[in-house]
Amino acid sequence: MTQYKNPRDSKVISVDQVFANDLNNYNTLFGGVLMKRIDNVASLSARRHARAKECVTASIDSIDFLHPITQSHSVCIDAFVSYTGNTSMEVFCKVITEDILTEERQVAATAFLTFVALDDNKRPIKVPAVLPETDEEKYLYGSGEERAEMRRTRRKHSKEITNHIEIKKPWDK
Repeated sequence: MTQYKNPRDSKVISVDQVFANDLNNYNTLFGGVLMKRIDNVASLSARRHARAKECVTASIDSIDFLHPITQSHSVCIDAFVSYTGNTSMEVFCKVITEDILTEERQVAATAFLTFVALDDNKRPIKVPAVLPETDEEKYLYGSGEERAEMRRTRRKHSKEITNHIEIKKPWDK
């Protein structure tokens, strides 16, 4: 019997503020700071879905930075499992900013990450399928297989690349 979970079962929402030390020389949030926050929230979402002690990041498909994030913004990361394979979970994250002074909100970034749930022996475990409910969830689920195929193709290509790149230190002769 197949086990299903709704995306709301894996939903994690994190809201944070932007501090001066999070800003780059353009006075916008460092991309790497946001990436770390996204990975953390997405990991919690994957663990909720799989109810696993450990889930590891297998890939980050993309993080699309759509609008700059400044110190006057709050940053809300909304994550949920949008699609699953046998042992892998795709987590969709949307980053919504709110200008604290004007209340203006916008989607500042979106991201797709893939996680694998592990057992105590660090072996992948089967994860529940996704049963989407909302229009947003249905749209993401409906296009999930296409993204999974792109991941497989990209992973194959990445493995091929490793056969053609050097691993010696640049200063070694």
